[in-house]
Amino acid sequence: MRRFATIVLLLGVLVACSPRKEFREMVCYELHTPYSVKYESSQQLDEEIRSVMRNYYHAINPFDSTSIISHVNRNKEVALDTIFTMVFNTAMRIANTTHGALDVTCAPYINAWGFGFKTDSTAVTPALIDSLSQFVGYRKVALVDGKVVKQDPRTLLNFSALGDGCACDLIASLLDAHGISNYMIEVGGEVRTSGHNSRGEAWRIGIVTPEDDLDGSNNNLQTIAHLGGRYGLATSGNYRNYYEKEGRRYGHTINPATGYPAEQDVLSATVIAPTAIEADAYATAIMVMGRERAKTLAEEQPHIAYYLIYTDSINNIAVEQSPSFAHFL
Repeated sequence: MRRFATIVLLLGVLVACSPRKEFREMVCYELHTPYSVKYESSQQLDEEIRSVMRNYYHAINPFDSTSIISHVNRNKEVALDTIFTMVFNTAMRIANTTHGALDVTCAPYINAWGFGFKTDSTAVTPALIDSLSQFVGYRKVALVDGKVVKQDPRTLLNFSALGDGCACDLIASLLDAHGISNYMIEVGGEVRTSGHNSRGEAWRIGIVTPEDDLDGSNNNLQTIAHLGGRYGLATSGNYRNYYEKEGRRYGHTINPATGYPAEQDVLSATVIAPTAIEADAYATAIMVMGRERAKTLAEEQPHIAYYLIYTDSINNIAVEQSPSFAHFL
């Protein structure tokens, strides 16, 4: 009996000394894109998360001349890491499933319109677009034996359409490796979740009403998505990234088929998918595709759900969603 009591006492001491799980929050403004991570853990992982983000930026940040993607764009010899390779392969896969609506070789168009990592022209003309089209197109680049092979050395890559989602997934992989099952990661507005929040409820993610909002101060919500489990969520829209010239507004979403900003009635597209990188990429593609083609896409890719905010025939705000999105409302 005394031995049993001793064992119970020792177990009680061990339990008391074990680090207690608690919800922690990390908010970082150190790098190019602010990000936050909420996670339930007995240990703090801030430095490991920062390391993940540094590796991410080294792989695909086109604004950094020392990054892997910058070397690829300059046709320099460089060893591709697992992050670059994963993003490239995902981009090519979704380019195929969206019939080119997502195209990461659009950098010359994006730069020409003033939304990219450099500005090539102050006057976009049909002649300029025609000349750029000679080396734009996702079928003009491939990954062969661990190297990026281009049909034309002028082809440039820009992974911004799925970059923030990628960062969310990389941090999620880190948390998964530590056995953490409850977390919410937000990078540049894109989200990856697992499990539940500190109240034991589904994570609540607001979808903002599209309004002219260049400074990002608008917090009016159109609706709230409830993510109870492992999901990625991303929203793409032109209402925060555009410029006006000669009385005409130009949004940052470029139609790869034309080289011009996509002219759709969709103001914002929110996509939920199993991963944030997929959600991010498909949200961008839907901004190019428009509402009718989005319906076909959701039928062909039933693992994604979308929520679109658009302007109707009399210029009022309206909403359209895939049937599967109702599960998250």
